[in-house]
Amino acid sequence: MALKSQNLFKAMLMSNSPNSIPNTTIRCAWLNLTKSDYVQYHDEEWGVPVFDDRYLFECLCLEASQAGLSWYTVLVKREAYRQAFDNFDPLKVAQYDTAKIDTLMTNAGLIRHRGKFEALINNARHFLAIQNEFGSFARYLWAFVGNKPEQREIHAPADYRSTSPESEALAKDLKRRGFKFLGATTCYAYMQAVGLVNDHQWDCHCRERIQRLGENGMPSLG
Repeated sequence: MALKSQNLFKAMLMSNSPNSIPNTTIRCAWLNLTKSDYVQYHDEEWGVPVFDDRYLFECLCLEASQAGLSWYTVLVKREAYRQAFDNFDPLKVAQYDTAKIDTLMTNAGLIRHRGKFEALINNARHFLAIQNEFGSFARYLWAFVGNKPEQREIHAPADYRSTSPESEALAKDLKRRGFKFLGATTCYAYMQAVGLVNDHQWDCHCRERIQRLGENGMPSLG
């Protein structure tokens, strides 16, 4: 059900594909318009409400990998991460051992940081524990925003924040549960990416479409 809902959201968002959007279209001020893959990510993914656990796990891993780096650094390596981490299947990642980490450390397509690799494996195990406790990670995650995306008023770069009370609460609870490399700032970036927060600026062409996607809140995940 979660994956079906996510695909529906994607289809709705892509009804206006970026290929049909003129170059004069207004986008968020933080976006580097010279990087077509970054523009595509902004137009198609950033801020779209996500309820599919596998994709939520993927984004959680990538955000933890980003710590101390720019998001674009991780974005250009995403396909390499998908291949190296079994398409971010938490059941498989949770079984990785020292030998697997040694192999990952030889992969030039990844950010080769042993501590982060260890954190992703550790986080996969705790991710599965949350699924077992709540029925899905999505149920657990979306409760931090009352099961409906928050709509921020972004009119200028100064309006962007790096944390929020919700991201601080999420980071605190994840830490209590044993997760690593997921502080309040990283959690806020995660919440932006997977649509718990709509931080597209007020005149960005994506804002209203994404706002409509979240109007009904979290779908049934039964």
